[in-house]
Amino acid sequence: MIGDFAWEGGTTRIANTLVEIAQTADDTGFSLIGVGDHVWQGPHAGGPEAPQLECFTTLALLAAHTRRCLLAPVMAGVHFREPGVLAKTVTSLDVLSGGRAMLGIGVGWDEDEARGLGIPYPSLAERFERLEETVQICLRMWDGEQGDERPFDGAHYRLERPLNLPQSITRPHPPIMIGGGGEKKTLRLVARYADACNLYPGPDLPAKLDVLRGHCEAEGRDYDAIEKTVIFPFDVGDEGAKAGELAGMLRGLGELGVRTAMGIVSGPDPVRQVEIIGKRVIPAVADA
Repeated sequence: MIGDFAWEGGTTRIANTLVEIAQTADDTGFSLIGVGDHVWQGPHAGGPEAPQLECFTTLALLAAHTRRCLLAPVMAGVHFREPGVLAKTVTSLDVLSGGRAMLGIGVGWDEDEARGLGIPYPSLAERFERLEETVQICLRMWDGEQGDERPFDGAHYRLERPLNLPQSITRPHPPIMIGGGGEKKTLRLVARYADACNLYPGPDLPAKLDVLRGHCEAEGRDYDAIEKTVIFPFDVGDEGAKAGELAGMLRGLGELGVRTAMGIVSGPDPVRQVEIIGKRVIPAVADA
């Protein structure tokens, strides 16, 4: 997960650094490359005055320079795009990457960036309603050879003809990951619709997974069919001094049933960080 874009060389070097990060990840065993879906940088990485690239444009560049990793927004804010446009965008990424797109999606959280650029930012309750309808629309547009073309008439969105051509390469559709650990709404939506969840690896993680299991039982869904993912900053220390510590933490998460850990990589030399993780952490976890 690429956490920031404030790298040595400034704006003119951003594209080259992105390609170096992506190719290093692709070559050293990572399974997914994620980019945050924001129009302003978050407070954790310098705030609005720090550089931030648009998510899907960045993923398209990475698709052109990789051959293996999945590519995902982490997470697409439901308020940023109309659902039909989002489904079309993810489909395009899937086609152009040879079937490597994943839709990470959530309700969003940064009201300041939305208001700052004139993007409507509904209440949290409404954004959850829009999230469910958006996932329903994506699934409809990814159904069959050219989408289920029956009109969609929801509380917030109406599509007269959900046609989708070209259709995604990934069948039955690009995997859907719903981000967030809300026990009443988010994890229920995961159980109902998603191929993967995305949580934080805090002390409440086992309890969150138990809640998800309960929602799966209520929805008649196989809990084991949902990929369990977590996201947190990967800190390998100076020249990998903490690589063993990180590997141990990842092995512990695996024992809880977590299959994928998304490491937020930031700082002045992200290429070197990715290289260390790929060469020293991933093999240590894979051999466990």
